[in-house]
Amino acid sequence: MEKPNSSSGLTQYDQLPKILDGDANKSPLSSEVDGQTLSRKSSRNQVLASPGRSGNISGRNSYIKRGKSAQLKFEIDDVIGSGAALSRASSASLGFSFSLAGFTIPDEISDLSPFSEDDIPEDIEVGMRTKFQTEPTLQIYLKFTEVTYKIITKGVTSSEEKVILKGINGSVNPGEVLALMGPSGCGKTTLLGLLGGRLSDHTIGGSITYNDQPYSKSLKSRIGFVTQDDVLFPHLTVKETITYAALLKLPKTLTKQAKQKQAQDVIRELGLERCQDTMIGNSFVRGVSGGERKRVSIGNEIIINPSLLFLDEPTSGLDSTTALRIIELLQDIAEAEKTVITTIHQPSSRLFHKFDKLILLGRGGRLLYFGKASEAMEYFSSIGCSPLISMNPAEFLLDLANGNINDVSLPSQLTKQNHHHSQTILLTNGKPSPTDVHEYLVEACETNVGEEMKRKATSSSSSVDQETKLSNIDDSCLHSVKREWGATWIEQFTILFGRGIKERRHDYFSWLRITQIVATAVILGLLWWRSDVHTPKDLQNQAGLVFFIAVFWAFFPVFTAIFTFPQERAMLKKERAADMYKLSAYFVARTTSDIPLDLLLPLIFLLIVYFMAGLRLTSQSFVLTMLIVFLCIIAAQGLGLAIGAAVMDLNRATTLASVIVMAFMLAGGFFVKDVPVFISWLSYLSFNYHTYRLVLKVQYGHISNVIEGIKLDSGLKEVGALVAMAIIYRIMAYMSLRRVA
Repeated sequence: MEKPNSSSGLTQYDQLPKILDGDANKSPLSSEVDGQTLSRKSSRNQVLASPGRSGNISGRNSYIKRGKSAQLKFEIDDVIGSGAALSRASSASLGFSFSLAGFTIPDEISDLSPFSEDDIPEDIEVGMRTKFQTEPTLQIYLKFTEVTYKIITKGVTSSEEKVILKGINGSVNPGEVLALMGPSGCGKTTLLGLLGGRLSDHTIGGSITYNDQPYSKSLKSRIGFVTQDDVLFPHLTVKETITYAALLKLPKTLTKQAKQKQAQDVIRELGLERCQDTMIGNSFVRGVSGGERKRVSIGNEIIINPSLLFLDEPTSGLDSTTALRIIELLQDIAEAEKTVITTIHQPSSRLFHKFDKLILLGRGGRLLYFGKASEAMEYFSSIGCSPLISMNPAEFLLDLANGNINDVSLPSQLTKQNHHHSQTILLTNGKPSPTDVHEYLVEACETNVGEEMKRKATSSSSSVDQETKLSNIDDSCLHSVKREWGATWIEQFTILFGRGIKERRHDYFSWLRITQIVATAVILGLLWWRSDVHTPKDLQNQAGLVFFIAVFWAFFPVFTAIFTFPQERAMLKKERAADMYKLSAYFVARTTSDIPLDLLLPLIFLLIVYFMAGLRLTSQSFVLTMLIVFLCIIAAQGLGLAIGAAVMDLNRATTLASVIVMAFMLAGGFFVKDVPVFISWLSYLSFNYHTYRLVLKVQYGHISNVIEGIKLDSGLKEVGALVAMAIIYRIMAYMSLRRVA
């Protein structure tokens, strides 16, 4: 028998079997129901049943090596009809043994070469990996029917409704990888967010079920969601990042040592051992590579052994080899009976054949295809759309979805229909317009496979084996009302406090900031060098220095704290969506972890200025001055946190803060001695005002009770006002933060 041609991973569409006229309306998806097409899941079942395999045959949740499928018998029709089956057959003939940890080569063929196109050598940075997480997990099959999503944009005079998704149907079972493809702006990320429970709005229509049950908050602990942008702390190392995720996500029944061991297992599993002590990095900080950063993001999600794993374009920005390793990793994860759904922009032919199922979206969020990825080309050929040249299947599908009909043959009825309406339909070189092609594909999808998809998506039996469902973990735990946290509130606070200090110490103690503080202190010390107070004029001169200290350590913390929540908003939303911690634990840890860092630089500042300028040289005066400055910093921080949390836009937040700080400075009691009655209340809201009065009391209270026209009292009112500001501003910040998290 002549061996089919599979060179270069390109599908030769002239080899596709001709669809008989009587079968034209039969969807290729029906072969999935009849069991005629070889899938990766059936391959695993045959491997489990193969003689000589050790272990418990019924252990469905263990990771299964794909390379043991060499005993599979491929029929020539299956090979021709499925490019994926052909590529997998070639890898099986070499006897490779794949697992979630990568692959190992049997000794008897370790020297063989070359490799097939579907099997590439392990790259050096990934290294050899071992198994982990063999414990059972709840198998979840996901179904969605007639899913719609629209947004309402409000204008000045009217509102506009825009449809993002319209009538999307599909299903995916444990052990399968579903790819969402389509042109930019077609709604892939929106659909992924809907399926992952990340979008909740009254504009959502249709049905999305998990094991025939609607979404519930308890599902969060069983869902892993990897965003397109790697939202990670740049100054934490790979090991610290995954360890903190393990400490917060894993069940609190595990000890700290067990969680750390699990994190180390994930690092080894993902091949990150060589870079585990390297910082993540960003645009300004040198760190790990793009592929390593993506694997860290995946590791943060699979640390909890999720039943559902969602990934938004995990191969974006990666080279083809690294992208292939990421997709192979997803295959390995799915083989542990997990459900994997990913968006993909423009995969190579090798990547395309790795997917089990495919959803192709068109413009306006319309469904163009749902079914096996290996049968997509056969389906489009059956409706009269096929490439005129050999090309990557993904490129062909995206060309159709975009309406690009160059090098594509179209059905005669579409061309004839357009010639009959040539006066109203725009033709290019005698071809139909992209809009007409898109409408034809939508109608063909609804006609040919629409009913089949609806039946499968609404069927309670699904394609998951009934035996698997019966042996599965009790679904009642999937929809329990009580939410289980991975750590107690105190543990969450402690972990987040330590993480916050490790992350921000690099910014706080950067040479740029230290140089700024020290240089300012030295300049002040030189300007007020040994300005001893002997006369009222000397006191007036030194009072200017006291006021500047009050203004500087009110202004500086405000504009530092403003960036806190806007910069961490993406991280906060991501971690809160995964139920990693309570918002109150995060807020308290985030605001208190800044305090030790914020107090060291002011101490250095005062040590320089205090003795160079010749302020009151007693230990009591120095300590009290330091405490007053610390109290001012904490109050100013509260204002910055409140502004940042309320506005969440750095440009508007800094503008608003500038106006407020300027008003507080002018009302601080140095520039204007007699503030008009109708605006005198502004002085009492100014922490500059209270700080200035307190420092004057400490420095010159032994000389007179009236300094610079300001009558000094015991200072208890000023201390009470600053403490109240520190607390009230933080309460305002927390209430504002609850709106966005």
